[in-house]
Amino acid sequence: MFFNSVNEIEPISLKVGCAIFVMPDKIDFSIKNAFILTPEKANISIEQVRDMLGFLSVKQTSDRFIIIRPAEALGDEAANALLKNLEEPKDKVHFILITESPSKLLPTILSRASVYFLKTKPTPDSEIDASEMDKKIAKKLITAKPADLPAIADEINKLKDRTHVLDIISTAIEMLYKSYFITKKDIFIKKLPNFLALYENIEKNGHIKLHIVADLL
Repeated sequence: MFFNSVNEIEPISLKVGCAIFVMPDKIDFSIKNAFILTPEKANISIEQVRDMLGFLSVKQTSDRFIIIRPAEALGDEAANALLKNLEEPKDKVHFILITESPSKLLPTILSRASVYFLKTKPTPDSEIDASEMDKKIAKKLITAKPADLPAIADEINKLKDRTHVLDIISTAIEMLYKSYFITKKDIFIKKLPNFLALYENIEKNGHIKLHIVADLL
């Protein structure tokens, strides 16, 4: 899905519990009386998230917005602490995550949110923060036939760097989102659960080659 300007963020967010808006960080954006989470140091800490959750512990009588910007600044511990609230937001609570690179977000967060792209992205792989090699491998994963998966898995397994492998899978996830929003073809969105499962399994130290073949079949 796309949005045309920051003026659409608030009305879009009122319709959903959690929304990710992909747009350049330099673009100014604010909502009156919103609770804003931004990094105090390198990342948004779990202590900041706990403070925010304490703020939400009181029953809300009017719509409240939680803005997390940049969303990729959430540390893993902080992000995991948010998951239940993102999946089942309290009544009248709306989470707004602003990011330039959704591939840097945990797939567990991506799976719990509606994603909207500012209309400046002309192609599925434009402005993705990844090397050309990683984009090429990600495209191979997306378009692979079952018979091709073992060879692609071998190619990726030779990287011998789990973080790099996760980056490639994240790039594929971002490409799938963008491809769907650009083409509206269900084939892309139907592939997402497999790639999200693959990311989680590899992140949990699962066997890289085995999961690439098994999870993407």
